[in-house]
Amino acid sequence: MRFHLVFAFFSKISLYDCLGTYEVFVHLLLGFINASRTTYNAIDMIKLQIPTEKIGDVPLDNHMLLAAGILGTTAASLSRMLFLGAGGVVTKSIGPEPKNGHHGPSLIPISGGILNSMGLPNPSQEFTDEIAPLLAVSKSVVISIFGGTPEEFAKVAEWFPNASAFELNLSCPHADGYGSAIGTNPRIVRECTEAVKVFDKPVWVKITPNVTDIGVIGRAAEIGGADAIVAINTIRAMRISTGMRCPVLGNKFGGLSGTAVFSIAIRAVYDLYEACSLPIIGCGGVSTADNVLEMMMAGASAVEIGSAVYENINVFSDISKDLYDANGIPAAEIVGCAHD
Repeated sequence: MRFHLVFAFFSKISLYDCLGTYEVFVHLLLGFINASRTTYNAIDMIKLQIPTEKIGDVPLDNHMLLAAGILGTTAASLSRMLFLGAGGVVTKSIGPEPKNGHHGPSLIPISGGILNSMGLPNPSQEFTDEIAPLLAVSKSVVISIFGGTPEEFAKVAEWFPNASAFELNLSCPHADGYGSAIGTNPRIVRECTEAVKVFDKPVWVKITPNVTDIGVIGRAAEIGGADAIVAINTIRAMRISTGMRCPVLGNKFGGLSGTAVFSIAIRAVYDLYEACSLPIIGCGGVSTADNVLEMMMAGASAVEIGSAVYENINVFSDISKDLYDANGIPAAEIVGCAHD
């Protein structure tokens, strides 16, 4: 029908009008294409149900958690993020000794993301008193911990008997002797996981993308008894000020997060889904409902959101409005569907 209308239109014009008619034809054609796209998107829209089952053995109010290192240093800020719609929260990484972190500048917003080199600043054991009231009322608080050895991981885990779960930071790219400095070794990843698993709590292992084969690291965590894998942490990166002729970060090197790393995170989650049988928590550049769905299709059972909070403190509730519906489908129907 549309073709006949266009043909009839052309049959009544002169050659003198060809140029203008060509422009009209292009506009008509683009209109048809856009109409088709709108119809396709409407049909293709996916809505999910709120999760009723535990993910990684942790109860969550939805499929989105606040990532470690973002507003995670006080019980008040973590409670606020739960109030604002996060389905769970991960604390700032806590280590065996207090650390001041690297000198500034330590966080620089750049195009497409955030460049940071915090250096794992934390109050160490003093954090137990700070977080205790929240642990008493919420079962969706994951304690992020780090250490330089399996023994140090175990030491820190022992301080938190009421934790809902532990997330092992084996992936920070800018802390000497910690994070990815040891997290690129599969044996150490396995041993650290085993050391914390003895406390009979769910153990999530956050692994680094800065390796040749992320599946090898994921399998090491799985062998060690992990309940879930979190991927990814930040990508090694740096920027240089051309005006000052020096790196913009006080530590020179840092890690890149935000939308710029989303495609890298998708690939990491996809590879881990192929390599492991554990639930995967996707992390890296998630900022929209469509990003959540894409992570799930790659293989994630849930996601963590960090840098997007910098731009929008209400990101969790905003995504929930687009992602969930009473008549939605279970997330299990799409997790890993891109592998079929």
